[in-house]
Amino acid sequence: MKKMVTPYKGSHSSKKEQVTKMFDGISKQYDLVNRVISLGIDQSWRRKVVRLAGENKPQRIIDIATGTGDLAIALKTTAAEEIIGLDISPGMLSVGAEKVKKLALDKQISMVLGDGEKLPYPDNYFDVATVAFGVRNFEDLEQGLSEIFRVLRSKGTLLVLETAVPTRFPFKQGYKIYSGWMVPLIGRIFSRDQKAYQYLTDSAAVFPHGPAFNNILEKIGFIEVRDNPQTLGVASIYSATKP
Repeated sequence: MKKMVTPYKGSHSSKKEQVTKMFDGISKQYDLVNRVISLGIDQSWRRKVVRLAGENKPQRIIDIATGTGDLAIALKTTAAEEIIGLDISPGMLSVGAEKVKKLALDKQISMVLGDGEKLPYPDNYFDVATVAFGVRNFEDLEQGLSEIFRVLRSKGTLLVLETAVPTRFPFKQGYKIYSGWMVPLIGRIFSRDQKAYQYLTDSAAVFPHGPAFNNILEKIGFIEVRDNPQTLGVASIYSATKP
């Protein structure tokens, strides 16, 4: 990543501590604001991730930085026996756990408080690992990806859904205006934490998307690395395999 972007500039807390505080603070409004900011398109991106995750009939899946559990819940259609939704924010997990309970998915999906950079699972445990809009929140990106690599079994699949920056005119210019002005404005309207949505914009802008992120995955040891841009390049779905 080009530089370390944190939610609360000037704070002496670590990025991890700041991210936890930020997501705890916006957890109740997060789903609504997400739908508004993405115009609901993020749901179609998640459905594509679910389809890819289900291709090899996985039995164990971990959804890292699960937030309020949208992707973990959607992954139920893979028929995996065990789905772990892991997140560092108790507030986000609380919202996710309520969803899981209401849908009576407790036996299939577990919401777990944990650090994506120190996964509490043994080597070669999961068939699939997913991360939606979460890798850019890692304090140490390579450490987080290395942990995912460790817990995946041989031939296991990593799927990352992350925002990107369009490169073609006029989408690049339009994206900069929307993300730079509209996203923080929407955040201010629906959430009391203005800095949170400014951080989400800033962190997306400096994230090493496309070929740069592919290179990092290959450095970690992944093979068959691919990125699939979504919706004019505003997001990408990355897929990679553990040898």
